[in-house]
Amino acid sequence: MAFPEDVLTEDEHVVLHLHPHWKALIRPILVLVLAVAAVVAGWVLLPDGDGGTIALYVIAALGLVLVFWLGLWPFLIWRTTHYLFTNERVLLQEGVFSRNRRDLPLTRINDHAMHQKFVERMLGCGTLTIESAGERGQSVLTDVPHVDKVQTRLYELVEAHHDRHSLGDGEMREILADMTEGKPLRDPSA
Repeated sequence: MAFPEDVLTEDEHVVLHLHPHWKALIRPILVLVLAVAAVVAGWVLLPDGDGGTIALYVIAALGLVLVFWLGLWPFLIWRTTHYLFTNERVLLQEGVFSRNRRDLPLTRINDHAMHQKFVERMLGCGTLTIESAGERGQSVLTDVPHVDKVQTRLYELVEAHHDRHSLGDGEMREILADMTEGKPLRDPSA
């Protein structure tokens, strides 16, 4: 379930592609281990005969339902959640059957903040909140791995994008000088 490259523009390239932190997989793994342990314990400890066999089938069925509900489903959500940082925008995509995608152009990002709880600091993850100009305002990315480095990289991307798409002081002075002298405007990037 890789992120489709066809959503990128011609000059756009991926800088960071992240899924939520692996801590999201702890519960699914524990559910799987406990379900297998319950079935094995039932097989070993339940008495032989019809009553024991029926109880073992009930334990196995309950374990299977719990593995799918509390194990497989959270894994699929983790696997289909993408935090993609490019040189042009931040793309947030989630959804197993249906898909939600949000694009945050770097030009519209006003602010970004990071928050880590104590356990998250120990695990190396946290929450990144991106404030953007627009209707929706904030986007909250939870369980971002290496959130401090991601926030720094986001700052670098926003600044680099701004530098590429804005005029420097020298270029502005040249344009103003040309305008005062009556020269036709020229493309500063040429």
